[in-house]
Amino acid sequence: MNTVLAAEAGGTTARNLTITLFLVFVAVTLAITIWASRQTKTATDFYAGGRSFSGFQNGMAIGGDYMSAASFLGIAGIIALYGYDGFLYSIGFLVAWLVALLLVAELLRNSGRYTMADVLAFRMRQRPVRTAAAVSTITVSIFYLLAQMVGAGALVALLLGIKPGTTFLGMDADTAKVATIIMVGALMIIYVTVGGMKGTTYVQIVKAFLLMAGALVMTVLVLAKFNFNLSSLLGQAAEASGKGSAFLEPGLRYGVDTPGDALKTFYSKMDLLSLGIALVLGTAGLPHILIRFYTVPTAKAARKSVLWAIGIIGTFYLLTLALGFGAAALVGGKAITAQDKAGNTAAPQLAEALGIDFLGGNLGGATLLAIIAAVAFATILAVVAGLTLASSSSLAHDFYANVIKNGQASERQEVAVARISALVIGAVSIALSIFAQSLNVAFLVALAFAVAASGNLPAILYSLFWKRFNTSGAVWAIYGGLISAVVLVFFSPVVSGAPTAMFPEHDWHVFPLSNPGIISIPLGFLCGWIGTVISKEHDEEKYAELEVRALTGAGAH
Repeated sequence: MNTVLAAEAGGTTARNLTITLFLVFVAVTLAITIWASRQTKTATDFYAGGRSFSGFQNGMAIGGDYMSAASFLGIAGIIALYGYDGFLYSIGFLVAWLVALLLVAELLRNSGRYTMADVLAFRMRQRPVRTAAAVSTITVSIFYLLAQMVGAGALVALLLGIKPGTTFLGMDADTAKVATIIMVGALMIIYVTVGGMKGTTYVQIVKAFLLMAGALVMTVLVLAKFNFNLSSLLGQAAEASGKGSAFLEPGLRYGVDTPGDALKTFYSKMDLLSLGIALVLGTAGLPHILIRFYTVPTAKAARKSVLWAIGIIGTFYLLTLALGFGAAALVGGKAITAQDKAGNTAAPQLAEALGIDFLGGNLGGATLLAIIAAVAFATILAVVAGLTLASSSSLAHDFYANVIKNGQASERQEVAVARISALVIGAVSIALSIFAQSLNVAFLVALAFAVAASGNLPAILYSLFWKRFNTSGAVWAIYGGLISAVVLVFFSPVVSGAPTAMFPEHDWHVFPLSNPGIISIPLGFLCGWIGTVISKEHDEEKYAELEVRALTGAGAH
């Protein structure tokens, strides 16, 4: 009886603490946003934060933008359930930064102004290229937004202790999830419309600091539990997983050998390769990451910000190793999947277990759970704000100012349209997220990466490095990669024909792989090449000018 009362007291404390911490974070970030709104006077202020951020500040903000709920909750969960194979996500996300640093960051900062399309349209016909870039940016951003907001809904039901049959403030679990999605959507609209890039950047810096601190504290506690002996941590994780030594070896989830079925084995290995390609190449094509390079004053600061980002993000993904294996060892796979089949609650469950161990009793567990939960909320809010800013900037700057108004819009009109766009995109995301609550969060993120790598990356790389590239090639590359990625996913086992599919009771899948990257990324490059070759348009002088700007920064805004 006493144990039950203690558990109930712990649950109530967790709930109250979580709500309090969350409200404190919201109050602080809203204050930052209102302060930033007073500094936002021009289009450069709104889109690029006045290009006033240092390399370190921008590096922190990039980290805040990149370390999403899918990273914090998803990767810890996938490592806790699949061991070695889960860590492939951490490696993929980290290596991706080297591609962004070596091929994109500095050149993009030198040759663009506010959006990815500025670089693509520099030596081409504005309207078709900017329209294609806007469509691609909004598609990638909305897939990513759905993942974050659906994750927020699921997280809230867990943290407030709302299980089927129980209520909170008169709301059942489903109503509470919908209310959370609407609240997160409303907050992100406020951050973007009021604070612009300045407000959003400071929110991301605060969130990056909180997330790193939370992950670091949990890692130290996990290691302390095993006397800082990695070997005993991994041994205990393998034992608790129920899979033995196989937990620490490749092949539990990807590259699975199916005896007697060579084709199934081949597809599994191809899926692993496809996922790796999408993760590594996707970052350099993500619109909300690309626009961050415009917020620094110089190319040197852009380089420095990526180096800081690699340090921050690299450290974080190393910490996910301890969090994932710690959750496997201390919580156990059965307890994790009982709470959430996809393992998305592994990190909060680990926080609760560590709190019980180190802070004493259910109250200690509830306290640490509340702190980590508030950090996860902060993570979701910062990422959705960055995504909304990227897509509203593209709609206003690319589509409205340069396609509809043909470059004749004033700065004031452009910023007003960006604010209205943020409102519309936020509303669309809220509506879609409410209907998408049953969808797999990891699937949506992987799709966003695959689409970014298939459509945006070929167009960016060709534009920066291929003299012959032209308008037709850019349009073909973006639409070819975008459409092929979305169509292949629609006909893959992720959507139908598998027990874990979005529509498990139906089966129309004809494409055997879960991630389209291995087909759609080369297709994007091929379409860009074909589109270029069949068109006679050619402007070597413009390319030479772009090359000088990209390499030296001369003439950059």
